[in-house]
Amino acid sequence: MVEDGGEEEGESGEMPAAAAVPPLQRCNGFLPGKEEGGRRAAPEGGEERPEAEAMLAAAGGRVETRLSRRRLAVLAVFSCYSLVNAFQWIQYSILSNVFAGFYGVSFTEIDWLSMVYMVAYVPLILPATWLLDARGLRLTALLGAGLNGLGAWLKCASLAPDRYPLTLAAQAVCAVAQVFILGLPSRIASVWFGPTEVSTACAMAVLGNQLGTAIGFLLPPVLVPNTPNDIDLMAHNISIMFYGTAIVSTLLFFLTGVVFEEKPKYPPSYSQAFLQTMPPEDYSYKQSIINLFRNIPFVLLLISYGIMTGAFYSVSTLLNQMIVTHYEGEEVNAGRIGLTLVVAGMVGSIICGLWLDYTKTYKQTTLIVYILSFIGLLVFTFTLDLGYLIVVFVTGGVLGFFMTGYLPLGFEFAVEITYPESEGTSSGLLNASAQIFGIVFTLVQGKLTTDYSPRAGNIFLCAWIFVGIILTALIKSDLRRHNVNSGIMNLDVKALPVDSPVEPESTTLKIQSAL
Repeated sequence: MVEDGGEEEGESGEMPAAAAVPPLQRCNGFLPGKEEGGRRAAPEGGEERPEAEAMLAAAGGRVETRLSRRRLAVLAVFSCYSLVNAFQWIQYSILSNVFAGFYGVSFTEIDWLSMVYMVAYVPLILPATWLLDARGLRLTALLGAGLNGLGAWLKCASLAPDRYPLTLAAQAVCAVAQVFILGLPSRIASVWFGPTEVSTACAMAVLGNQLGTAIGFLLPPVLVPNTPNDIDLMAHNISIMFYGTAIVSTLLFFLTGVVFEEKPKYPPSYSQAFLQTMPPEDYSYKQSIINLFRNIPFVLLLISYGIMTGAFYSVSTLLNQMIVTHYEGEEVNAGRIGLTLVVAGMVGSIICGLWLDYTKTYKQTTLIVYILSFIGLLVFTFTLDLGYLIVVFVTGGVLGFFMTGYLPLGFEFAVEITYPESEGTSSGLLNASAQIFGIVFTLVQGKLTTDYSPRAGNIFLCAWIFVGIILTALIKSDLRRHNVNSGIMNLDVKALPVDSPVEPESTTLKIQSAL
């Protein structure tokens, strides 16, 4: 176990040591899989255990659970370089008319500077989640921060009107960095934070990405005003933005190397302590993927999460075009509206995270936020062309509060219903779904916006979000991680000899494990 090197804080607890835990006969990525024909292997002696239970017994030795002070630094550094990555994603789209004029390309080609993030994610997510599981959190974090900096420096070399291919390549490098970033919030929260703060920590990690999008809406229009008659001045302004981003990205890469460790000295929760008892050789990445796709509630969440987040990506990418269609010359206010949308979503994320830690009502909260996002998008759609920017600010803020606030809900709900599968794998698949829907939604909504009106494109999204509401309502809420933490914390675990027969009626702890 990696030493923390710092003081430990918070409540501590004890549980059986890793070596004392018997092998559990269940199908998940950490443990032996099913036999052919879908029948679970029986324990030695021929006696099958109940499908929904696994017994945890101890033969001596204790393992403490504590909270590390380093967890706050890890969360802060991750949030910062995730922020920069999100900033680089949106910095072109919010200035679509400026960059289209600078590089002499169409709006569609500028849209691809955003969509390349989505395109790169889909084929690379499985290798990235395998790397996270096989090589760990620290290496994955360093790759994300390093590629983020590399892409930023490549953009500095694209400051000429004939270098659109180079700026696209640089953005593609940042898109690859994103693959090693988006799946980490739930993993960092689970590995470093306790059960009463894990949802809030996940929300804070997602918050960094949202804040980057917010700054990306606000800062580029201020740094790079539209000067179509002075290309040299435009190039100078763009260079300030590009070089500033590159310097910050480089500093964050070095900070990542200093701060990030694989895991704390002591596990922060019983669910993490339990997972650490599993021998690495028993883990099967392939089996974990298979199990996730056999998990019907997760598949429903996978689709509904993709719809909601893909719609958010599409709205963010096309916001500038929607605003300037009805409010010509209001590029700066378009950025401010985007800022309002995301900042309101950041508030929504924190409130939802705190609410989940307090109530554990994952499905109810997710469904309510989904419905309110649908209502918010309807109101935004039918008030966009009223001619009052203040109305757009208000409706955009309401839309952002719920639509952006949904993002950490999906991550945490997925971890709960798929435990003990890898948090990075479930989060990665959710993000892959979001990227696929984001690509399709951006292309279709962009076409409808250009050929008809922003209203037509937004109605298209409303129809899909309504489908997402139905799918969310069908999800069965099975809070496995919460059940493990609650069961261990509330019940005494008896230490039994290794060779002692375990009788279900006398066991003080049962961990729900049915898929």
